[in-house]
Amino acid sequence: MNAIRVVLAEDSVLLREGLVRLLGEGGFRVEAAVGDAESLLAAVAETKPDIVLTDVRMPPGHSDEGLRAALQIRSKAPQIGILVLSQYVELSYARDLLATAANGGGIGYLLKDRVTDVDELVEAVGRIHSGGTVLDPEVVSALFVNTSTRSAIHALTEREREVMGLIAEGRSNTAIGEQLVVSAGAVEKHISSIFNKLDLPPSPEDHRRVLAVLSWLRH
Repeated sequence: MNAIRVVLAEDSVLLREGLVRLLGEGGFRVEAAVGDAESLLAAVAETKPDIVLTDVRMPPGHSDEGLRAALQIRSKAPQIGILVLSQYVELSYARDLLATAANGGGIGYLLKDRVTDVDELVEAVGRIHSGGTVLDPEVVSALFVNTSTRSAIHALTEREREVMGLIAEGRSNTAIGEQLVVSAGAVEKHISSIFNKLDLPPSPEDHRRVLAVLSWLRH
């Protein structure tokens, strides 16, 4: 099986080198590791990777250059998975990025502290490569706070909110069951109820999971 090819963009040399090492240990092939958004776009055009992993804030302005580069990449090549890293929870950035999920390709938004562990990083990149959506738990919590008064989300029970949060993190049904200590049948029942309350008719399971997260973000 061919290794998943990654282009990495991070302006901190130490963190960049650390991520290259972690990705290598995880079995991924780093095609390029760059320090600014312009170099990121050039590297993606040249290597056509499976996954782009980028910081949100990049030179020269250290504002949202990395995110804007990621959105540009998605518009031209929606099949490329995107994992965005941030030092802090920035909900507007998460929404902008996840709004592209319906076009195909996996999407992830994680805090940098979450990817200093090989297993965490491998799991996140693997989910994104499979077309899934990965949200940092702190982003999930912040989104629930900001959407708790909206009717569609308010209709979810406390347990359904827990399940919805784990779906947003990219967890499988099995992982959700293990996390909540409930049976597979109970997880399926909760997910079916979430789909009904968010008015998501039957379609491929993975697609509905992405749509559920997007519906939640829109509310």
